[in-house]
Amino acid sequence: MAKSITVRAPSSTANLGPGFDVFGLALDAFFDEVKITKKGKGIKIVTSDSIPTSPQKNTAGLVAKNMIQKFKIKDGIEIKIKKGVPAGFGMGSSAASAAATAMAINKLFKLNLDSNSLVEFAGMGEKASAGTVHYDNVAASILGGFVIVRKNPLDVIKIEPPRDLALCVAIPKFAVPAKKTKVSRSVIPSKISISDSILNLANAAAIVVGFMKKDSTLIGKSIIDVIVEPARQHMIPGFSKVKKNALNAGALGVTISGAGPSVIAFANKSSNLKKISSSMAKGFATANKKCDIVICRPSKGAAVIKN
Repeated sequence: MAKSITVRAPSSTANLGPGFDVFGLALDAFFDEVKITKKGKGIKIVTSDSIPTSPQKNTAGLVAKNMIQKFKIKDGIEIKIKKGVPAGFGMGSSAASAAATAMAINKLFKLNLDSNSLVEFAGMGEKASAGTVHYDNVAASILGGFVIVRKNPLDVIKIEPPRDLALCVAIPKFAVPAKKTKVSRSVIPSKISISDSILNLANAAAIVVGFMKKDSTLIGKSIIDVIVEPARQHMIPGFSKVKKNALNAGALGVTISGAGPSVIAFANKSSNLKKISSSMAKGFATANKKCDIVICRPSKGAAVIKN
């Protein structure tokens, strides 16, 4: 029986505008690698990145702890984490580590878990960064492609994205607060109007149809959120200009990536991706902020790689 296994999991964007806590999309922009080794006693986290090494405060550690308890695993494990997804910028950084860990433990200990169970365990790790369990990023990171998350009971639906779907992600260079996801969730209104709910529901339905029909234009033009985005945009200096610039440059749709502060523009193969990217950078510059721009496409999910 294998003593160790290494899994690579992709970055992701959640919400896609109106699909708050429901939609996720895996992106090939960045990847995390997690190596699980049967070793010693308990759980030990090894990393050269500036992330918590206490299992209780680490996304991967929490996933491992819950799986070890659930399946009464006797072996001690070492979790070696190599971060590729930038932490705290709305790219599913904690989810990538959680997804890779859930898959690695499943494979190493031959648990034969189905995709919903893997997503459920990975979602438990989000407590370390977000303070609550949620599944949109981890579902995308595990399964790849576009995912729709239904709860009670957990049921994740995956749809393959259009092949011509392209995305420009602007990642601003400024400090994000500790527990950023928890902070950004706190500003979401607890009460919304029926009219806003109807508008978001219609756009969310259109996004699903866009993925089903492999219609990138329909997807992009349906990325309209009148509930969460307006409540969060004040946390991203220059957001309105970044969005306006990208749309003027030919982006099909623009919104906050996950809890932010990254901004994501949806486009297709006929779009001028360099022009969109440049326009987004200029938008952040109006708020005296610099940013990195990543042009990416939908990704496949977590996978075992050679050690």
